[in-house]
Amino acid sequence: MGWFDRGAAANVPAPSPQAAQGMALDVRDLGLDYGPVQALSDITLTVARGEFVALLGPSGCGKTSLLRSVAGFAHPQRGRIAINEADVLGLPARRRNIGMVFQNYALFPHLTAAQNIRFGLRCRRTPTAQADRLVADILEVVGLRDLGDRLPAQLSGGQQQRVALARALVIQPSLLLLDEALGALDRKLRVEMQAELKALQRRFMIATVFVTHDQEEAMAMADRIAVMRSGRIEQLDTPRGLFLRPRNGWVADFMGAGNLLPGRIGQADAHGHREFEVGPGCAFSITPEAPHEGASIYVRSDRVQLRLVAPSEAGLVIVARRFLGAQVELQAQGARSLVRALIPIEHADGFEIASRVAASAKPEDCLLLPA
Repeated sequence: MGWFDRGAAANVPAPSPQAAQGMALDVRDLGLDYGPVQALSDITLTVARGEFVALLGPSGCGKTSLLRSVAGFAHPQRGRIAINEADVLGLPARRRNIGMVFQNYALFPHLTAAQNIRFGLRCRRTPTAQADRLVADILEVVGLRDLGDRLPAQLSGGQQQRVALARALVIQPSLLLLDEALGALDRKLRVEMQAELKALQRRFMIATVFVTHDQEEAMAMADRIAVMRSGRIEQLDTPRGLFLRPRNGWVADFMGAGNLLPGRIGQADAHGHREFEVGPGCAFSITPEAPHEGASIYVRSDRVQLRLVAPSEAGLVIVARRFLGAQVELQAQGARSLVRALIPIEHADGFEIASRVAASAKPEDCLLLPA
């Protein structure tokens, strides 16, 4: 029986709920050196069956090295990699039962779409009749039923991406690895393919590890995100957790969803709230439970409250205004910090360039981060 579920056209049922239980990938204390350069240091990561995990970080952070280590293209000197509970650290890539999609798709230009998809099945000596059915099934799943005889050059970028994804899925892998797989597409098509890729991943309940440098892409697609820096995982969390509770200042700054502002903690008021002073006209209340050793405060841009003040009052000056449809982004410059605020368009009247404003936020919207 085949692996694919195509609704009314399917030959077989979808994977059972039991197939989504357990760990598809278990990485423990992984270390990888390229000569004197430590590319990965003490990486520990688990991916459940059916889970979508994104590796996110700036260039050179180690995310691609981690993906290549899991795939078998890089060879860590320390640690353990298990796929479906089997240790694969010493196995070559061809014996790890993984599917991989690269940024440039790596399609064979002289083979048709169907022949490209069939390549992995041929390497596994899949019987001809079974291979024919699997290729036909997956072509329909990815919306290319009538394009199987076309060469890659005759396909659009989005269609080529679907062929590469179909080739990775048709071998029925235990793990799907995506290395900047949507990076070659324009923005509109990339957003469309994000939805399609996520739907396919959910349909097959296949564990997926996705490398990206795009914060929005990771937040939109992943069940959990591993934010990497200098060969380590700084924070592994859900998109919501990263958005609301970044672990430290570096993660908060990299995710770019809010303001990371230096300042000093003042005295408690009558309600027990303490004031975190960023500068003239810019002070935030923090809860009594906030640690005293914090050196920076994190406030999401959509939680910053601005009010207009007289030109003679202490405050910040609006230096940029950007229309974003339902919201307007304002940037207000203070003596020591630039504060970004997102406000609904219906409340944006009066906040013009050179206007003077005061900035604040509710205590529950302020996160004091350790030094």
